[in-house]
Amino acid sequence: MSDVAISAPGTRLSELAPPLRIGMVAPPWFTVPPSGYGGTEAVVAALTDQLVARGHEVTLIAAGPAGTRATMHVSTYEEPPSHLLGSSAMPEVVHAAAAARALDELDLDIVHDHSLAGPLLARGREIPTVATMHGPVAGDNGDYFARLGRSLDLVAISHAQRHQAPRLNWVGTVHNAIDLPTFPYRADKDRDLLWIGRFSPDKGAHLAIDAARAAGRRILLAGKCKEPAERAYFEDAVRPRLGPDAEYVGEADATRKRELFARAAALLFPIQWEEPFGMVMIEAMACGTPVIATRRGSVPEVVDDGRTGFVVDDVAGMAAAIARVDDLDPAVCRAHVATHFDLPVMAAGYERIYRMLVEGSRSIRSITRVA
Repeated sequence: MSDVAISAPGTRLSELAPPLRIGMVAPPWFTVPPSGYGGTEAVVAALTDQLVARGHEVTLIAAGPAGTRATMHVSTYEEPPSHLLGSSAMPEVVHAAAAARALDELDLDIVHDHSLAGPLLARGREIPTVATMHGPVAGDNGDYFARLGRSLDLVAISHAQRHQAPRLNWVGTVHNAIDLPTFPYRADKDRDLLWIGRFSPDKGAHLAIDAARAAGRRILLAGKCKEPAERAYFEDAVRPRLGPDAEYVGEADATRKRELFARAAALLFPIQWEEPFGMVMIEAMACGTPVIATRRGSVPEVVDDGRTGFVVDDVAGMAAAIARVDDLDPAVCRAHVATHFDLPVMAAGYERIYRMLVEGSRSIRSITRVA
């Protein structure tokens, strides 16, 4: 796999070539941007705003009211059907049908679809359709996208994700990013540790409690616990472990999340699956907070081991790393995100892929950052 460097973040490729007309399709479950949980929706919102700032015309198709700088906003649902997430596939189908109708009426250069059902309609389109693989690439999900073949070009969010499924029709790799200035930097930290995410065995909240307790440190847990499987896991594995040194503080909105990240001594990320990216890692480091994570999926790509956190193999290793976390420099964590995971870097990567596909080329197989 050969890597081709994109232009530096300060350079707008649109200054050197005509602006693109992009159809951006979000999933239907949350507003764009989301008010709380919704990692994919946060990426879509940020990418949309960055592309508009770079001079492109972006039509965003999403659920709920307009919340970005998109040139045009098409709403498929007045209110996102979040209450049906995990229990019904119909919102995906209805959303895909509404999006297809809207896209057919537009004069576009490319469609970027982040939904699940929408890519089924790429085969009937004359212009390229690209999809970002925000989720797993194994099992049914991988089989689904493999069956779409070359009708759909896929972008990975980490090299680890891409290597998991080499049979898929990959066209590039672009790491996720955040709007760095919106995350508060804090050099002085509390002693409390933090776990934040979706309550699932894969995310390992129970292991974070075990590691923190073994290290003699208090931990706060903030996460989404709405779907039946999430509630079942919480009651079975998390609630019995709660106590004076392990407190559940509820699901954190954007403001509360930033406060928790900035104050924490470290974020514990004991994932038990091949996490394709893990937005919370860069969000924590943006606040100057190091990350202690298990060696799965994208973790070695995101965490600079020994400088912005520690990459470990198990709970015992995580507990040992907690004892060393106070030696890490919060400023290095912040600088790492500024260099590698800020929004202009991500937007430039996607812009390069769009132009490549619009021009009919598939010679560039990966997009990497300029150091």
